[in-house]
Amino acid sequence: MLRLAPWLIIALLVGPILAGLAMAALPAFGYLPALGGDAFSLDPWRALLAQPGLARSVAVSFTSGLATTAVSLSVVLLFLAAASGSRLDRWIRRMVSPLLSIPHAAAAFGLAFLIAPSGLLARLASPGLSGWERPPDLLIVNDPWGLSLMAGLVIKEIPFLLLMSLAALHQIDAERRVALARSLGYRPTIAWLKVVMPSLYPLIRLPVFAVIAYASSVVDVAMILGPTLPPTLAVSILTWFNDPDLSRRFMASAGALLQLGVTLAALASWWGLECLVRRLGHGWVAGGQRRRGERRLRVAGKTLILLAAVTALVGIAGLALNSLAGFWRFPDGLPQTFTLQHWQRALPALGGPVAATLMIASTATLLAVGLVLAALENEQRSGRQPAQGQLTSALTLLYLPLIVPQIAFLFGLVVVMEALGTRPTRWLVIFGHLMFVLPYVFLSMSEAYRRFDPRWSRVALTLGSTPNGAFWRVRLPMLLAPLLTAMAVGLAVSIGQYLPTLLLGAGRVSTVTTEAVALAAGGNRRLIGVWALAQASLPLLGFIIAVGLPRLLWSNRRGMRGTP
Repeated sequence: MLRLAPWLIIALLVGPILAGLAMAALPAFGYLPALGGDAFSLDPWRALLAQPGLARSVAVSFTSGLATTAVSLSVVLLFLAAASGSRLDRWIRRMVSPLLSIPHAAAAFGLAFLIAPSGLLARLASPGLSGWERPPDLLIVNDPWGLSLMAGLVIKEIPFLLLMSLAALHQIDAERRVALARSLGYRPTIAWLKVVMPSLYPLIRLPVFAVIAYASSVVDVAMILGPTLPPTLAVSILTWFNDPDLSRRFMASAGALLQLGVTLAALASWWGLECLVRRLGHGWVAGGQRRRGERRLRVAGKTLILLAAVTALVGIAGLALNSLAGFWRFPDGLPQTFTLQHWQRALPALGGPVAATLMIASTATLLAVGLVLAALENEQRSGRQPAQGQLTSALTLLYLPLIVPQIAFLFGLVVVMEALGTRPTRWLVIFGHLMFVLPYVFLSMSEAYRRFDPRWSRVALTLGSTPNGAFWRVRLPMLLAPLLTAMAVGLAVSIGQYLPTLLLGAGRVSTVTTEAVALAAGGNRRLIGVWALAQASLPLLGFIIAVGLPRLLWSNRRGMRGTP
């Protein structure tokens, strides 16, 4: 049975995406008999190209993908170069999982409450520093160039890239490389950038590609922080898809293919930038500069990641403040009164979506953990070595749901399910979540599983245990901490899923994420604060269990408590 696990994972990740892309391509060229499209034509593309503001939508989506990735990756690499081994390094490493657990929508709401003209920053600066007695007439959130959208994405993508980088650093012996460079007179930050970064980047290339794809096609964050007239391309496609006029679904399909093309263009542009940086960086590495610019790089590395982490945490604090605020006039820094009325009004409506969210997330995560453990155990017993850092390796398939834009294939997947007669149910939503939870669980679990000392299992086998007995009684208990962390990551990923829930559930399955994003158009900050804080609290609960349970169970075995 274990041998089937890798093939089952590949089938689960590749099959729905290929089917979804195929069924999105047919309506894009006018063929969808169920809606009266019996012949191929280019009418959907003509209708799409005639949409006002399409060029700006494409430009914002394309720029968002590249700019978000460039800033996030730069912050992560500078931090690793400047702060490795420091107290800040240890604090940030402990904060990676909690920051990663914050759903994108909750982080976007937190940033919006922070930088809005009547947000916390403007209140703290008014009227003393700014002179504002009223909120300034500035378009900060939903700005036409998508700057606030990119800022919100940067805050969320930094923890993801940092987690992937920390996992990859174990494979290249970074400390020895830096020590060797320092013996030649290089300053620590310069040494890390010259001898570690060139070897690290190929190992995190696929996560970088995933960030590009996500940032260029994100929907929920774009609905909260992105431009509105016109919105980003992915938001426009969702609007056309949900239009009561079913004929607009042909145009939505053409838009889905256009979104795929925009993401591929962003990936190709990034590859071109890679070649350019590699050529310029070769001269810099060979130039022999040992100290020049080291101080500025070190300050930037420590400051930027601290700014991102503090912004995310203050944003969550802003959600809590708004959810409890009574009368709060501008420019008061704090509400004049606090009240629980907003929570009391929202609690009756929270119960159903919270229960549905937990059920969907728990089921998808347990299924993903079972498949991942089976695949990794099969890898260990067969003695196969994973191919890391190669675009042609099987690992690429693991990233497929993260690299292909969701909006490009989920619409086609909905058509496939309708053709198969499958009604929108929670199980269909769980299936959709599983496609995105599985890669994250695998990436979170694989490193700890592969680094597990095989001598423990051999000792169990020599004492008469079977391979299955060694797995259940030795390997699994000793890997409890990373296993619970992987489950917490899976729960966080599932709880934050917006588009799969909305499309595969046909709007009939409500989760805290879909309800919170739906409130964005209303502008009721108190209510948004309640729902967004509830959304952010659920993944945090998973990480609290992941940290606390091993410490409780293994209180007399310090080496098995783990450091999630």
